[in-house]
Order: sequence, then C-alpha cells, then structure tokens
Amino acid sequence: MLEKKEAQYEKVVLVGLITQQQDEEILTDYMDELEFLAYTAGAETLNRFTQKMQRPDSKYFVGSGKLQEIKDYVYENDIDTVIFDDELTPSQLKNIEKVIERKIIDRTNLILDIFAQRAQTSYAKTQVELAQYEYLLPRLTRMWTHLERQRGGIGMRGPGETEIETDRRIIRDRITLLKKKLEAIDKQMATQRNNRGQLIRVALVGYTNVGKSTLMNVLSKSDVFAEDKLFATLDTTVRKVVIGNLPFLLTDTVGFIRKLPTQLVESFKSTLDEVREADLLVHVVDISHKNFDEHIESVNNILAEIKSIDKPTIMVFNKIDDFTYTPLDADDLSEKKRENYSLEEMQRMWVSRFEKPTVFISAYKKQNLDELRKVFYQEIAELHSQRFPYNQFLFEYFEEE
Repeated sequence: MLEKKEAQYEKVVLVGLITQQQDEEILTDYMDELEFLAYTAGAETLNRFTQKMQRPDSKYFVGSGKLQEIKDYVYENDIDTVIFDDELTPSQLKNIEKVIERKIIDRTNLILDIFAQRAQTSYAKTQVELAQYEYLLPRLTRMWTHLERQRGGIGMRGPGETEIETDRRIIRDRITLLKKKLEAIDKQMATQRNNRGQLIRVALVGYTNVGKSTLMNVLSKSDVFAEDKLFATLDTTVRKVVIGNLPFLLTDTVGFIRKLPTQLVESFKSTLDEVREADLLVHVVDISHKNFDEHIESVNNILAEIKSIDKPTIMVFNKIDDFTYTPLDADDLSEKKRENYSLEEMQRMWVSRFEKPTVFISAYKKQNLDELRKVFYQEIAELHSQRFPYNQFLFEYFEEE
C-alpha cells in the first residue's frame, strides 16, 4: 500500500533565474509559489536549480553548464519532470528536451494542468481546453510524447493526449469551435446576470489561496468548496446574502496569480466579466504571507487590465490568526523590516495607505466579522441609494438575528 501511495506523486525539480528584473529574494518567493503549484498538481519537489544571468538564454533558458548539472541530477535521482518558472519558447522547449530527455514543462503549462484538474462544470472545462490548445498549438512536436502520454501525469491532461502528428489545421479548427461554444455560453451567462434583478452585485477578488471561498461560506452560510491549495475555485459561484435588512449578490471568482498565462485571461473572460460588471469589489489579501503587498500589486494589475481598478472596493486583510512577527530588541538600531511590524502597526499602516474601507479579519476563525458586515452594509447601502434613490431602505446597520 505504501508503494502505491508514493507512486501517485511525480518527482520533479524546479528551475529559475536571478535576473535584472528579479533578484534572489523575489526568485525565492516565485520558486516557493512554483513548488506549491507543483504540489497542487500532484508532484513532489526534490530540488531547485537557480542561476544568475542578465537574461534567459535564447537556446536553453539556462546556461549549457547549468543544464548539464540539471541533467546529471535528473538521471541520478530518477526525476520524472523538470519545471521552469517562466514560460519557455517552443524552441527552448525543444532544445531542452533533446538534452535532458525528460518531460519539460513551464509555469504556464503547470497552471493550465491545475486548471484542467480543478474544472468541474462543462463551461470551466471548455475554458481550460481552449487555453490548453492555444498553448499547445506552437508546441506540437515533443520528443517525450510517445513515452509519456500513455501514462498521463502533470501537463498531460486534456489536449495533452493529442498525437505528435496532429495537423495544426485540426487544432485551429478545434480552437475556433471552442471559441464559438464559449461565445454562446457567454451570452447565456450575460442574460443570467441581467436577470438577477436590481440587487447590488459584489465580487470577491484576490490572489489565489487567500481565503475568498472561506469568506464566501461565512457570509453566505453556504458550502462553496475551499481547500488550502492553489486555484481551489474555478467556477464562478453566486449567492444571495442579506446583512441587516439589505440583500445583495455575492460572487466568488477564480484567484489571480503572478505570471498568469495570457491564454487563461482570455479563456476565462466570462468569469472576469463577473468582476467587470460588479458594483463593488472585495479585495481579499492574505496578510500572513510575507509578500502580500506584491500580491496586492499583481491583483491590481489584472484589475487594471480588465478596466475594473477604479470600482468601489473594500480591502479585506484575511488570516490575521496566522499573522506572525518578530519584535525588535529595545537596543536594536537595525532598520525595521516587514517581519518586525506587529499586527496593530500593520493595521495603522495599511488603513492610512488606502482611501478605501479596510478591515482585518480571520474568515476561518470568524474574527472581526461584525466589523466587516458593518462595512459591507455601509458601502452597499450607499450604492443602493445612488441607484435607487426612491426606495425606502432604512440605511442603518443592525445585527442579523
């Protein structure tokens, strides 16, 4: 039984670069995230390889010496897959495979694979399939295909079953068909959104694995799937929520991530439409993560890309129960860093930084949720009064019974 359990995990190594754009600290954070992505996909990371270069090598991404080092380790430790932190060009992928003769995937392919695992509804599966085919089209020739595709594994789900000799025209025809299918579903979903009546629409947005689904469950008293893995939620979930005397629609959306594949941004257009058409955004942040400020920036960049950055927004810093800090000694004159700030100091800092309402909570431990409900009520009541000035709502918060 033990051997069977161990066989479920692919053994992988990770590869990343220190460049002018990302220093060693940033790369370490990226590699931590890549390892979590690999774990989510069902892999065990045995080692990491990094190299300092001005820019990725056009032929092998890393230098030829580093590639040989990776190859030696892969053969000595019977590694199944090598995962690169950045998207590889088709020529880089082909060249690396010729040298290492193992399955080579990049961050984009890894994320697409996780989406293929997580997609539950026909719509989500269609979105993922389209993104996979668009990624696959310029990368049809892979020397490991005849060895690996029979047994599947990371990067092999969905369109990964396509044979090497598949005609590019057939792939393009399939992409066209999937786009038409998504257009038809998009129209249906747009109609559904229009039929939701006059209720204010609120969308939860944020980096992946920050606790959006847990917060959704707490506020809506529902049972949306939540798990401590990346991209636990792919399918948009909408629930009617009532706070005090004020009903509204709350939407849980797919989590964002740095280096989000462009294929997914386009394929998940309808999911992002829920954000575009929302009246109010709730930007959920995992304050226990050491680089949560970068997560905020990544989410804001995507919101700007879909023209939703200027929407009314509530900032919700979640997971205060996991927040840790290291106090400085009284005589310590060294510069204060992120890990030396207490939760109270972080609250003062970030509340003053935003003009937007800002709340600190733990959705899992249900801490400070009354304050969050009050902020929700105030913001939604204001939006409701602007849209429906003649409705006689009592805009005064009171507790739910």
